Amino acid sequence: MVRACSFAGMVLSWAVLALASGAALAQQPKIDAGEEEYALHCAICHGIAGKGDGPYNQTRTRPTDLTVLAKANDGIFPFRRVREVIDGRREIEAHGTRDMPIWGSYFQAINGAHGNRPDNTEPHVRTRIKALVDYIYRLQAR
Repeated sequence: MVRACSFAGMVLSWAVLALASGAALAQQPKIDAGEEEYALHCAICHGIAGKGDGPYNQTRTRPTDLTVLAKANDGIFPFRRVREVIDGRREIEAHGTRDMPIWGSYFQAINGAHGNRPDNTEPHVRTRIKALVDYIYRLQAR
């Protein structure tokens, strides 16, 4: 009888622990990778809401209002153009030259002798860019 009670108590303890762990995980905030990338690399110029009103405005032209990209493109969000601006294939004067864009080499894959950082491999960079483009898409005025 003692063994049955001990086994039942152990099962009950594990069940309570599992439920408590699940509740703790459910309470943790979800991380939005695109929003995080935006906050770290774009909001300084484009503003938290993407309106072009960030605190760093040292360029000759005001930063683009990212919330109207689709509206300015006949209602279609320009995914490719936004991706090309971020990855450096399309230059924007305010972002600086490709040698020194405002965010450095963070959105460019670096391979070979000049620093094979594990977080700047092609798959990592593509993932960061995709998350950022998706977030900018979600900023669009409806």
